[in-house]
Amino acid sequence: MSFRIIIARIRLAVFCLAIASISALIVSPAAASAPETEITYVAAFAPEAATVVFETDQDAAEHTAEAATDQDAAEHTAETAADQDATTEHAVEDEAHDDGHGPLPPIWMILPFAIILIMIATGPLFFAKHWHRYYPHYSVGLGIFVAAYYVFVLGSALPIQHAITEYLSFIALVASLFVAASGIYLSINVKGTPLNNVIVLFVASVVANVIATTGAAMLFIRAYMRLNKGRLKAYHIVFFIFLVANVGGALTPIGDPPLFLGFLRGVPFFWTFTHVWYIWLPATAMILAIFWFLDSKNKDESADPDPNKKMIEIQGAKSFGWVAVIIVSVFIDPNVFDWVPDLNAMFGLPFGIREIIMFAVAWLAYVTADKEALAKNDFHIEPIREVSWLFLGIFATMQPALQLISSFAADNASSLTVGMFYFGTGLLSGILDNAPTYLNFLAAAMGQYGLDVNSAADVRLFAEGVDLNGILSSIELQAISVAAVFFGAMSYIGNAPNFMVKAIAEANGVETPSFMSYIVKYSIPILLPVYVLIWLIFFSGWVV
Repeated sequence: MSFRIIIARIRLAVFCLAIASISALIVSPAAASAPETEITYVAAFAPEAATVVFETDQDAAEHTAEAATDQDAAEHTAETAADQDATTEHAVEDEAHDDGHGPLPPIWMILPFAIILIMIATGPLFFAKHWHRYYPHYSVGLGIFVAAYYVFVLGSALPIQHAITEYLSFIALVASLFVAASGIYLSINVKGTPLNNVIVLFVASVVANVIATTGAAMLFIRAYMRLNKGRLKAYHIVFFIFLVANVGGALTPIGDPPLFLGFLRGVPFFWTFTHVWYIWLPATAMILAIFWFLDSKNKDESADPDPNKKMIEIQGAKSFGWVAVIIVSVFIDPNVFDWVPDLNAMFGLPFGIREIIMFAVAWLAYVTADKEALAKNDFHIEPIREVSWLFLGIFATMQPALQLISSFAADNASSLTVGMFYFGTGLLSGILDNAPTYLNFLAAAMGQYGLDVNSAADVRLFAEGVDLNGILSSIELQAISVAAVFFGAMSYIGNAPNFMVKAIAEANGVETPSFMSYIVKYSIPILLPVYVLIWLIFFSGWVV
């Protein structure tokens, strides 16, 4: 199937969801609420107006009595206005509580999301042929069901509109980096040994902070697999996902989407590095140590290095230019630069200049790529096709879960501890999109201090550290940031490149763990103890 046909089908699926979202404008209750507010406002000040109109020139006693009446009316007006202000303030608080997403869905609306996760976990195992043929239909069908419920039952399309916008941003970044990095053939001419693998994984983890976890994963995964040809096992792919696709990108806002979202909200660019590096380093070291231990038990050997080749060779280096354009375009956002047009505000479009640039770069990178490099990388569209279809459904169906989590976090913010922020953000980031999960818990944490997540000044103040009962707000931001990135490795859907790496490995004939096997066999027994130890040392208050 051609690249153009795939893109056309993706556009069609997004269009279906968009139609459901736009339909809500017809049934939106916003128009009905405005006149009521206007009438209430006029009524609040009606007594004072009546006093002015009907004031007469009577005798002194009547005038005095009338003045007293005027004073009473004025007091009544002030009280009414105060009540109106209180009502308005309460309405604003309610609107803020809903996070602009409208009414909350019932708890059973998380079922479509649960269904799609179960199908991802069981489909390839129990009905592989049927699943690989029809998974786009299941994904889009469940997404449209959720969209229709929001539009026609709840009368609010905002969550679906947000889902479409977030999905387009997600797929623009993932697809463009996938295509651009596939035009770069990286050859590492060394023997595949435990030590060499540790070095490659560490270097790739550092690079993830410069070209994002997605860019680093796409650049290194094929070279890493070639390095271990003859001894490549499932755990090699799993640890690559752990480190390069997730934990590695915790040092800069470029590294991982939730950190970039925090940067857009006002977290200083270098705050992440200065507050996370001393957590990132031991976490990375522990995971690498576990990998080295497992890899040392692998007695299979890879081929010896070719003495006629350099240790590092790169073919198709011109594609690095496209990768650079993609990374720079990440910052082309109205929230960063005032001169960037906001296409959503201007035309109601679910994408911006950034996404247009990324999709254009994806096409240009493919057209101008070194064809020999593409061939050596065994480039084809199936990995991005699978990710595109599955995450289209995931982004739509996870909206009820995100809303319910946001409501719970807001209602219980005052009782949440640093540890709760760490494990709450982390565990939910493992099964939901870690970017909105990060933002929801950040909003809840800031609410404890009377700060607004939509105010850049408040976010900067929160990052600098506000004291509340002996706990600095910066510790909570640190816990939320670390957890959102680290726990993204807990499942294939925790972070964007996870599924991409899995798909690329399988396309190259490498056997990878199933959805549940990945969690039960690898992430829970390996990552969870590491993350608990990180909490114990840095966030429990018992050690540091």
